[in-house]
Amino acid sequence: ASTFLPQKPKSELVRTSLRLLTSSAYRLQSECKKTLPVETCPTTDIQLVTQQVIQCAYDIAKAAKQLVTITTKENNN
Repeated sequence: ASTFLPQKPKSELVRTSLRLLTSSAYRLQSECKKTLPVETCPTTDIQLVTQQVIQCAYDIAKAAKQLVTITTKENNN
């Protein structure tokens, strides 16, 4: 990953996208853990968890698309 993106990106758009990507990945991991038998309690609303997982995955895809768009533009300049 270090060859694709700099360790300390100068672009605020890149930093914002990376923050969204990272936070969404942590949220996705957290939501997925709720579906494991050890983590699941009787009050767990699987439908709500599923919606949260879908939202996290969407946010990850959105952030990844932003990064690709930004880096493609920067590399073409």
